[in-house]
Amino acid sequence: MITHIRIDNFKSLVDFRMPVAKFSCLVGLNGAGKSTVLQAMDFLSQLMRGDLKSWLKERGWSKADLNSKLSARQNIEFTLTLSIPTNGEFVWSGSVNRNSLQCTTETVVLNGVPLLRVHEGECTLRPHEGRKAEKFKVVFDYQGSILSQLKESQIKGPLLTLRTEMLKVHSLDLLSPAQLCLKTRSADGQLGLGGQRLSAYLHELGKDKREALRKRLEGVYGQLESIDTKSLRSGWKQLGVKERFGEQLLSTSAEHINDGMLRLMAVLSQLDSDQHFLIFDEIENGINPELVEFLVDALVGSNHQVLVTTHSPLILNYLEDDIAKDGVIYLYKTTKGATRAIPLFSIPSMAEKLSVMGPGEVFVDTRLSELAEEIRQINGDK
Repeated sequence: MITHIRIDNFKSLVDFRMPVAKFSCLVGLNGAGKSTVLQAMDFLSQLMRGDLKSWLKERGWSKADLNSKLSARQNIEFTLTLSIPTNGEFVWSGSVNRNSLQCTTETVVLNGVPLLRVHEGECTLRPHEGRKAEKFKVVFDYQGSILSQLKESQIKGPLLTLRTEMLKVHSLDLLSPAQLCLKTRSADGQLGLGGQRLSAYLHELGKDKREALRKRLEGVYGQLESIDTKSLRSGWKQLGVKERFGEQLLSTSAEHINDGMLRLMAVLSQLDSDQHFLIFDEIENGINPELVEFLVDALVGSNHQVLVTTHSPLILNYLEDDIAKDGVIYLYKTTKGATRAIPLFSIPSMAEKLSVMGPGEVFVDTRLSELAEEIRQINGDK
């Protein structure tokens, strides 16, 4: 599980630090940096995939879009802390050159023991604790982390575990009904940032898993009879549903399925996937208010680590106090424009309200603009 993130010089994130819970929910005013935090987490996972150029293209970004306008520096620095029961605590840190898209320096430390160090073109590698370190010159080009390019035989053990965990971070922060309903040829086991390839993804799941998904949705869509996919000419996959209304059975193709059902299909299908860290922006979008409790219960109760943003007090309404205390993070900007994070219910006025109100009620009863000023006075942020 990822427990803490620090990233510096990524868009509005300048010396940004944030704790990460099993279920984390980011709140704050528009422009506070909520979406940027999701993008930063996705960026770090892409370092392990080693193809940042394709990732930038998918988002429609250039290299210049990565760096903060609050700094003249070229490198993006990061530290990510992960706790993995079979190994212990990993601390992965590095510095990414914006022009080369490469981690020019990088370290991995496990329980205080260095396992990897990349510095000035030389890599020091100790895949197993107690094994003698090996050094070699880095003579090959790569993007992101050097771990994205090393063979499994070179890093088997904890370093391979770390790489595998980071590859299981999956962002759907651009989830869109317009993308979800598209016919697609293949998914290769993964949805795109906007939910692209849903039709192929569900087709590749197979009939049994589609039926399991239908049963989960049956609790809120009682009329749902089946989730259907079929392969068209040239390999295109089409998604549709059948719904029963009395004696009548109606078929609906994906482009005419309501937005809420499409979104829930995408979210719930990912909760049954092999991904371990899932990212969603404005999770309540397109979801009817009466379905929010169902959605929150599914996210909080899943085996995955989940990071979402929201503007809705309804999301907070269905959180237990202990989950809200650990996972609801308030984002705000300093007077210089840098994004900062603080657990919402660690703020004195918020903690006091939570003792007599529910999390959602506290959120409704608070003027976020005034809250940011309270935090600045406490922390001395400029």
